[in-house]
Amino acid sequence: MGDTGTATPTPDTRKKWHELVDAINNARTSYYQHDAPSISDSEYDSLFRELEALEERYPELASGESPTQTVGGQASEMFEAVTHLVRLYSLDNAFDDAELSAWLERVEKGLGNVPDLLCEVKIDGLAVDIVYRDGRLASVATRGDGVTGEDITYNAQFIDAIPESLDSADLPDLVEIRGEVFFSTENFERINDEQMASGVTPFANPRNAAAGTIRQRVDKRWLELNDARESSGSRSAAKIERLEHEYERAVGRLAALGFTAHGIGAREGIDVTSQSETYALLANMGIPVSSRMAVHSDVSGVREYIDFYAEHRHDVEHEIDGVVIKVDDFALQSQLGETSRAPRWAIAFKYPPEVVRTRLLDIAVNVGRTGRVTPFAVMEPIRVAGSTVSMATLHNQYEVQRKGVLIGDMVFLRKAGDVIPEVIGPVIEARTGDERAFVMPDECPECGTALATEKEGDKDLRCPNADGCPAQLRERLFHVASRSALDIEGLGYKAAVALLDCGIVANVGDLFLIDADDLLACGFFTRDPGKGESGRQLGENAKVMLANMDAARTRPLWRIVVALSIRHVGPTAAQALAREFGSIDAIASADVERLAEVDGVGQVIAEAVVEWFADDEHREIIDKWERGGVQLVDAAPSESELLAQTLSGVTIVITGSIPGYSRDEASAAVAARGAKVTGSVSGKTSAVVAGESAGSKLDKAESLGVPVVPAESFDRLLEQGLDGVLQR
Repeated sequence: MGDTGTATPTPDTRKKWHELVDAINNARTSYYQHDAPSISDSEYDSLFRELEALEERYPELASGESPTQTVGGQASEMFEAVTHLVRLYSLDNAFDDAELSAWLERVEKGLGNVPDLLCEVKIDGLAVDIVYRDGRLASVATRGDGVTGEDITYNAQFIDAIPESLDSADLPDLVEIRGEVFFSTENFERINDEQMASGVTPFANPRNAAAGTIRQRVDKRWLELNDARESSGSRSAAKIERLEHEYERAVGRLAALGFTAHGIGAREGIDVTSQSETYALLANMGIPVSSRMAVHSDVSGVREYIDFYAEHRHDVEHEIDGVVIKVDDFALQSQLGETSRAPRWAIAFKYPPEVVRTRLLDIAVNVGRTGRVTPFAVMEPIRVAGSTVSMATLHNQYEVQRKGVLIGDMVFLRKAGDVIPEVIGPVIEARTGDERAFVMPDECPECGTALATEKEGDKDLRCPNADGCPAQLRERLFHVASRSALDIEGLGYKAAVALLDCGIVANVGDLFLIDADDLLACGFFTRDPGKGESGRQLGENAKVMLANMDAARTRPLWRIVVALSIRHVGPTAAQALAREFGSIDAIASADVERLAEVDGVGQVIAEAVVEWFADDEHREIIDKWERGGVQLVDAAPSESELLAQTLSGVTIVITGSIPGYSRDEASAAVAARGAKVTGSVSGKTSAVVAGESAGSKLDKAESLGVPVVPAESFDRLLEQGLDGVLQR
């Protein structure tokens, strides 16, 4: 082995890298795309830190589409993007008194003393950003990545807790209010009762319920109801009644949401000097604020506040997962400042997860997109940390053995971070002798194919029937339509299932060969005929899907590459391949050595690309997409589209969030001006562009003396080049 940063990875090292990448990507998919977290935050953080350490020692592995080079979260595709007037930050967490004391010491060191501290309960809801102009509600958006959120203004009109206008004789020209949308415990339980009575999966927790409710397309429900009323007839009375019920339920759930302000952003015509003064002013304007807020002048008061709500957390009308402590004075907040991801003047003290006991009824398995077969616990439903839990992941057969749980056991269960259900282990003394061991299946539960490890020594069993397993086909079809791939609105998970179940497609290759007549043969995509119509008609969702498929046919080449589900190839690697080769045929014809030479690709991804294109069934997908009109070549830019090469010869690393740009857009903007974009920081890096949540890459840049360009200077970097930014 060589020195750190120059070592060559062994086969065992590469295998470990694959395991970490798969585990992290599976966790991201479960959390962000299916709203069903599969591992705890602490487990995810541990995996991520292990991957970062591995890639720091072996930089070759860090090139391309490693999770360390990508942002895991994706916003909903249903709503327009909104750029916040002032960005929203995350909060650092303290999990015990030692971590709280360390934060208090940093505050005292920064200010010379411990100032007045405002304490408030941390609501388990969805963060939103509300803008009032001249006293009238102008916009409501989700937090998103802190810079850009989703426009939910239409739905907000039904939330009684968010007033349409401010109640004040002296209205401000502008005020941006931050707060939390949430369900009371009573309303959350009622909604979950409705879900289960309708045969629909209940929400995992109040935050998920609030997020699911706020993201309803109430506007589309209203339009569908009006269309049904206009074409009313004796045969459509039942449909109108159903649509009225669905619309009223959607609006009723929005009305049941509460809102509490917990901060202020941009403002004009408001003169406030502290957090507590802001809350008093907002309350006078009719904005809900917490009645449980308190300002303490000493640390003992803060600890008493934390201890009180730790004991009485379930006495609060809504779920809480901790307490937020803030420096009250705005001038002192400014003096302490922020890191790239969180304010130094605030911290969230998180309560430990609750532990309960319940019966493990069974251990079942599911099959993921890559064929990975994962066991999960099926338990007697039990309430823990504010919501009812009946399932929890067990990761793999070795984890089941490690925990020592048997089917039929009474088990200890907790919600890691008060969110993720986790089986801790068995209650040994409660065993009766009737318990039995879990046996991992030999065959795929979806297609019956014999399961196997991909490589010797792997812990995970996989279904090798990649092209015939219904579970894998569903997941890959859903992936094609995802925001990071071809971004096809209307092709969600249920639509993907319907396409396969109705026999419209056999695999992703058939997707761009379907037309309206094909969809008319499937009930999911049709509606009852209206007045003057004969036979079933295409539903609005089907029309939206077809229109967006037309647009997807001309997406940039890199998105096509992402959509193919080549292992380890995501947006970053796909962009590098598209820039270098310009067409699918050229990528497919390149050998491992040629592919590995491309900046942002490397050996691991090169091998995966060659392996994918060597499969005849994969080449058939390409042929079908070409016949379906998919553009498989990037058109050369016209002379007017060519950009000034202000960054020619420069090597850039982008880390954190860049205002106004997604990670992919920022990389593309830099590359279009001649720069090389890489994923790891080294002595050869010309500069690091650092935005919110920059993390370890920013630390490494500073340790190596690599110039750092702040996110707010990104546009100037594009226009003037690196010298123009660094000289100012």
